[in-house]
Amino acid sequence: MRNLTLTLLLASCFLLACSAAFAQSTRVLPYLKSIAGTKTVAGQHNREPNKDPDRWSEYISNTTGKYPGLWSGDFLFQQENMDNRWTMIQEAKKQWDRGALVNIMWHACPPDEGEPCGWDPGLLNAPLSDHEWKELTTNGTPLNKAWKSRMDDIAVYLQYLKENGVEVLFRPLHEMNQGKFWWGGRPGPEGTAKLYRITHDYMVKEKGLTNLIWVWDMQDMSRDFAAYNPGEAYWDVFAFDVYDQGFDKSWYDYILSIVGDKPIAIGECAKLPSPAMLKAQPRWVFFMAWSELVQESNTAAEIKALYHSPRVVTLDKMPGWQHHAE
Repeated sequence: MRNLTLTLLLASCFLLACSAAFAQSTRVLPYLKSIAGTKTVAGQHNREPNKDPDRWSEYISNTTGKYPGLWSGDFLFQQENMDNRWTMIQEAKKQWDRGALVNIMWHACPPDEGEPCGWDPGLLNAPLSDHEWKELTTNGTPLNKAWKSRMDDIAVYLQYLKENGVEVLFRPLHEMNQGKFWWGGRPGPEGTAKLYRITHDYMVKEKGLTNLIWVWDMQDMSRDFAAYNPGEAYWDVFAFDVYDQGFDKSWYDYILSIVGDKPIAIGECAKLPSPAMLKAQPRWVFFMAWSELVQESNTAAEIKALYHSPRVVTLDKMPGWQHHAE
């Protein structure tokens, strides 16, 4: 009886520890679910250079008098930007402390090449052969180990954010249906979705990164999203990158038919949505303009109108995270 009691006690402690470990990721996702259908957070991506990781968020502030409610950064793949990853991560912490949502992308170099790497060829137009893909997605092989080593490098930064209470909308292997990316254009259970699952399980189960909110991302180029779905347990938010087709309602309806009740977001865009569009398609929980394209594809008047819309959540309207800390 004493052994049984001890076993039950240890099991209870284990469950409590697990609950504590996963409790960290309990602020952002409930917030996004709470605004779905009524509000949309304004977001801005900040890509090169990582040494100036809030350049385009500052542009939004200078243009509208308001900061985005979502800040986004990128680990990137060029030597200069890799050297400044800590600068980007420190900005992520700063933005979180200010009350912003934090979104981080990872333009990862091909696993059969070293880092840094090029854009084209490199991330683009440097596909793995079918044999190499099989090796990459088979546990214990050289390419699989190379990918895990790459994840080890990234995990150091994400662990720092976890230790500082920062939840991250993490969007690896974005635009899965974009075949020009080395990871993309492979539908089916053994394709891009499998590499996403491998990435998820390694980061969560092996590295203990329970502060990640997983984003499954597709582009407006093919209506085969179900063929890239990693599985319900592997993603929290669906993001849709809008470049070619615009904000056509047929895409919105199609996405809802695939993702059900989970939060959906405009993961990237050049042309910003209008307040009228957000009212007509109310489930988008955030939009994120792509760095310099926000300036190139929108007038200052259009940006101001959007940022001052009552439906749009800017940084000053965010709930804040610190007082929600466990």
